[in-house]
This record gives sequence, structure tokens and C-alpha cells, in this order.
Amino acid sequence: MKKDNLIELAKKMIVAPSCYIGLKEAGQNWLDAIGTDGEKDAAQKLIAEIEADITDIDGLVAFAHSEIPAQMFGVEDAKKFAAHADELKASGAKFCDCIACLAGLEILKNKALILD
Repeated sequence: MKKDNLIELAKKMIVAPSCYIGLKEAGQNWLDAIGTDGEKDAAQKLIAEIEADITDIDGLVAFAHSEIPAQMFGVEDAKKFAAHADELKASGAKFCDCIACLAGLEILKNKALILD
């Protein structure tokens, strides 16, 4: 993977509806800092924020079975979301599979490219 790929992943991550606001800000700050003296610091903050915000599978299942998804998506879509979370856990997944989490996990796997 190249740094350009990580830039594209960060862009996808921060526009994902499921992306936490703190992660959006850290991602945008890193994108804005690329090529400046503040790039490494912004990259370190982005990595720390991704590590804090990635949703593990148990957190996803707990959230999916709470009342919040019904308020967000409606009852029928909340049931589908909960079923998806259960299926994901049963398949052996360790983390949420939303766009923000998937992009964040890929950035973490390749963090050396942005921390150098």
C-alpha cells in the first residue's frame, strides 16, 4: 500500500455517516497537514483516534441491540442491523464492518506509512 491509498481511505472514512465526529476531525486535520511540519503530529493524533474509535464486535452487537438504532433507523431497519451484527459476530469478525471502521482498520495496518 502507498501513502496515496491511505489518503483516499482517510477521505472515505471521514465522510462515512458512521464516522464519529472526533475521528472526522482527526482525519481532516491529518489531510490538511500533509506536506507541512505538522503532518507527523497530525498522523499520530489520527492513529490514536482510530484506535480509540474503532468499534469491536461486542460493542457493535451491544449497540445494535440497544434502543438507539430503532430511533435512528426505524424498527424494521434496526432489526436488520441487529441481525447483521449477530451474523458478523458469528462469522468470527472482530470489528464493525462499516465504512469508517474498515477504512480505519486499514489505516492502522499501514500506519508506518504515515508515521515516518
